[in-house]
This record gives sequence, structure tokens and C-alpha cells, in this order.
Amino acid sequence: MNETDSIIQTITVYLIPVLFAISLHEAAHGYVARYFGDPTAANEGRLTANPLRHIDPFGTIILPLILSLLHLPALGYAKPVPVDFGRLRNPKKQMALVAAAGPAANFAMGLGWMALWVVMIQALGMPPDDFFVKMAEAGYGVNSAMCIFNLIPLPPLDGGRIVTGILPMPLARKYAQIERYGMYVFIGLILMMQFGLLTGFLVGGMHFLQSIFYVLLYPLIFILS
Repeated sequence: MNETDSIIQTITVYLIPVLFAISLHEAAHGYVARYFGDPTAANEGRLTANPLRHIDPFGTIILPLILSLLHLPALGYAKPVPVDFGRLRNPKKQMALVAAAGPAANFAMGLGWMALWVVMIQALGMPPDDFFVKMAEAGYGVNSAMCIFNLIPLPPLDGGRIVTGILPMPLARKYAQIERYGMYVFIGLILMMQFGLLTGFLVGGMHFLQSIFYVLLYPLIFILS
């Protein structure tokens, strides 16, 4: 297989998993924010699984493709869902819950993709190199990567906002100031991953998360075996 064919294959396998992993991650933030009193995302039409409402051309498509071709976790980002934390009923506490909704959505999607993979392999007897089997593998891999990466406790990542919501107010205000350097934080983390300084943590976290998927799906595996 030449390089062009490899790129095309990577795009076709990862396209749907990446689009929905990122889109539903963002929509989850908006749904939880609305539940706690902030309708901003709903008013802007962002409470949808339609990827076209969430796509950032570089962050959603180009960056995950580049990372996957470099054999790194296929991370990416979408246009952030707008949240007015001041409109939440309990802004400090509920900010953490709004932030946690994104990784929780990735956890649920990763579990769903692995369940689909189990059914295709064990119930339908599909070969490991089948296109849809590879797409399911990409699905639980991408969602595992996004869940773990977003839980890194640095603003503007979700993990950073969760920490901000937990810290006492004086510390929370200081910690939240890191968010103004958000793009530099993201670029720094990608560079750390490129040079292997973060890869071990991400890969280890992904394997741990996928082991949880396996445990949760064991009854299904047992029934189909």
C-alpha cells in the first residue's frame, strides 16, 4: 500500500468516529449547562449531534489525521460550545459538572463502539481487517484518547475546569487564569506528546479505560462466546 492509499484509508476509517466523538463531546457540555440554567448553547443551535455545527477545520479534521499518521493518539477539538457560567444556578460547583460532561460522553461512546466491535467479531464472525471492524476499533480508540486527554488537569481542558470547580475560591480564581494561555497549553501538550513526554501517560490511560470497557462488556462477551 502506497502512502496515498494509506492516508485515504486512515481518513475513511477515522472520519465518522472522530466527527461524532468531538461533536457529542461538545453537545454534552451544552446539554448539562442548559440543565443547570444556562441556555446559551441551545440558543445558538449547538445542542445537536450534527458535526457541521461543531467542526473546526483544523482541530476536527486536519490535526487528528496528522496525529494518526504520526502513530500518536488521534486527538482533536471542535468549536467550543458557549457556556455562560454566570447563568448557572451554582456557577462554581456546576462548572465542574459541565466540564465533566464532555469526557463522560466520550466514555459512553467508547463503550458503545467497543460493544459494536464485540458483536461484529464474536456474533457476526467478521474478520479483524473488515472496514467496519476497523472503524469500531478507531471509535473506541479515539474516544478513549479524548476522554483521557481532556481530563488532564490544566485549563482550558475539561480536567482543568473540574479542578477549578473543586478548589477553594481564592485558589480557583488563580488556577482559572491559566485558561487565558489555553492555545499555548494545547500546543505544549501536543509537542510533549510528539517528543514522547506525554505519550506514555495517554497510552497507559487509554489502555486502562479500555480495560474498564472490557469489564463492563464482559456479560455481553460471555453471552456471545
